[in-house]
Amino acid sequence: MFSDRATIHAAAGRGGDGSVAFRREKYVPRGGPSGGDGGDGGSIVLVADPGLRDLMAVRRHPHVRAVDGRGGEGSNRTGATGEDTEVRVPVGTQVLDEEGILLVDLARPGARAVVAHGGRGGAGNRRFRSAVRQAPRTAELGGLGEELTLDLRLKLLADAALLGFPNVGKSSLLRRLSNARPKVADYPFTTIEPVLGVVDLAVDRQVTVMDVPGLLEGAAEGHGLGRDFLAHLERARLLLHVVDAALEPDEAVRGLVTIHAELAAYQADLARRPRVVVLNRSDLVAAPRAEQAANFAGLVAALGDAPAARDLVRGEDGRPVVIGVSCATGDGVDELTAALARWVPEPEAEPEAEEELADYLVYRPGRRGGATVRVLRGEDGVRLVGAAIEDDLARLDDAAAQALLAHYVAERRLTPLLVRAGAKKGITVKVGDREVAYRA
Repeated sequence: MFSDRATIHAAAGRGGDGSVAFRREKYVPRGGPSGGDGGDGGSIVLVADPGLRDLMAVRRHPHVRAVDGRGGEGSNRTGATGEDTEVRVPVGTQVLDEEGILLVDLARPGARAVVAHGGRGGAGNRRFRSAVRQAPRTAELGGLGEELTLDLRLKLLADAALLGFPNVGKSSLLRRLSNARPKVADYPFTTIEPVLGVVDLAVDRQVTVMDVPGLLEGAAEGHGLGRDFLAHLERARLLLHVVDAALEPDEAVRGLVTIHAELAAYQADLARRPRVVVLNRSDLVAAPRAEQAANFAGLVAALGDAPAARDLVRGEDGRPVVIGVSCATGDGVDELTAALARWVPEPEAEPEAEEELADYLVYRPGRRGGATVRVLRGEDGVRLVGAAIEDDLARLDDAAAQALLAHYVAERRLTPLLVRAGAKKGITVKVGDREVAYRA
């Protein structure tokens, strides 16, 4: 079963707590604080693996968690950093947040993207030593790692894609053209998932051709899972519009216009993609194959500047390129292969001057969330440190300050940190120069 969608629940590791420790060495009186910092928590990393075909492996294991950082130790020893957790996904996977906003597009093999950052390790008490505090017993708790739910959507990468109504012979054509072996049968929707095949154009050149399940009128609105199938066409550089030669000419032209209207309704850029018309099953018509193609090209040319004809690939005579093909006899397949070699753009060479190219497109960079709030644990109880919260609380009375503190704790998921720091219901939390009652 092919799976082009999956949901994962990613939980990055929390940072390790800072340590409270002091040097205890012979002949070193009052050695001073030596508490080490906690290690950072591990992150969740997506990796584009060219060996994967779909997202089924991710669907089987939707809950992903990274390792927590280790706490700091005495003698200024920093805790170990939590190990990152890698999730391997197919090339072409897009990552969306719970609001449906695109975050990352893993568009090339080997691309890596951190989708959930680990928490920062807490500072040990050696970090709090000052001229007036020679023996601080304060340490910082490690920050929480990001926890979020992500939607993964796969949009296959292909040089060319076959599209058209159901049961027009797209799968048979892909079998003739490439090494793919899709299911072929004489009924609509034999193909229920995208299929990729590789076509050898020359000794040193290949192109990937994709067969997409047949489209219906209303596909852009979701009829017949049309939106899911149309999404896979977005990355194709050339569209091969397959038409059944056995249809009445006027009916075939209307079908061409209908499919183009669905492309335009789904995405304007997709409707402007270069298209070549393939007149399939030409062996079922008495007229010679070349004559069929020429007649159909004339009918399409008669559409003039209509949207359905505007972006069709044109030949040297200015008429739309129409290639007649018979999958049963193989007649015309070589001509279609030559058209792929001519109309599929050559891969662009990577610029030598750029040592590093972008592995993926980032649509919302950086960590999410507001200003950082640090949680400290010391002899004087629990303290929150953060410029934003300190400034806000300084201007409020006790009741309002308590409500704002509860808001900050809930928004930044600080409850587990406060509990670990020893905060219990009814205790006082210090924020700047204020003491605010904390209600767990």
